[in-house]
Amino acid sequence: MKAFVLAERSDAARELCAGARTVADEVVLVAVGDMEVPAACADKVLHVALPEGAVFDDAADTVIAAFDAEQPGAVFAEPTKHVKVVAGKLAAHAGASVITDVIAFDGDVATNMYFGGVGQKQQKAAGSVAFYTVGAGVFAEAEASGANATEELAWVAPAKAVKLVSSKPIEKSGVDLFKADVVVAAGRGFAEKDELKLADDLCEKLGAGLGCSRPLTEGVDWLPTEVYIGVSGLMLSPKVYVACGISGQMQHMVGCNRAGALFAINKDKNAPIFKQCDYGLVGDIKTVLPALTAAL
Repeated sequence: MKAFVLAERSDAARELCAGARTVADEVVLVAVGDMEVPAACADKVLHVALPEGAVFDDAADTVIAAFDAEQPGAVFAEPTKHVKVVAGKLAAHAGASVITDVIAFDGDVATNMYFGGVGQKQQKAAGSVAFYTVGAGVFAEAEASGANATEELAWVAPAKAVKLVSSKPIEKSGVDLFKADVVVAAGRGFAEKDELKLADDLCEKLGAGLGCSRPLTEGVDWLPTEVYIGVSGLMLSPKVYVACGISGQMQHMVGCNRAGALFAINKDKNAPIFKQCDYGLVGDIKTVLPALTAAL
């Protein structure tokens, strides 16, 4: 069997290619734009150069043409917003559905989350081609390999292209959360932006990356959207996750429930997160975080 890998980030491309290698005889990585292709990760790399003014989503028709030529039996996609657009159009073209948010594989049986992470189910892909979106950590133990024979794909212009009005580079802040062994997450328990210094100090002591729940990015704009953890944000699996001032609503917990150990700090003893964490501490973050940082 041949497997397609669609990814936006280099680290995700390597892990998904490694996972695809466990089920496929041939692995084909589709690299769109200027993504850095990992060394020796796939048998073939299909590069899609984006014309000036085009965005990642516009590559869908080019990827569909490559899909028809290669005829893979499985597609593994990184669950980013842009990749989901392309994977969704590709699945529709193939007359297939996508099994989303896969957290484990047992042969051709995928375990995935549904209703935003409320539950899990096991299922096999329907149709002749299996489509999966797979988050970080699922294939962490697998090894990638391949000659990386590179082929430039001819651009297929979309019938309705995305109109790029403007763009600006995003300044990456702090540690890459996908690579971090320890993640500290801030929630609505932080009453003022200046209080985030308490979380920053803890991150410095732990060598951790700082993330947050959705309200701190879209509600008050204290942190960039790139560090939002949750059902429509990042899905992480660090060794340690420290939730500070986070109530534990499902929308957030689905982004961190695969952490090796989950610690929670909240002044509300009835906060839902205390039923989901490994270790909980009831207390005000303004008191607990400085004491914890000082003790480390």
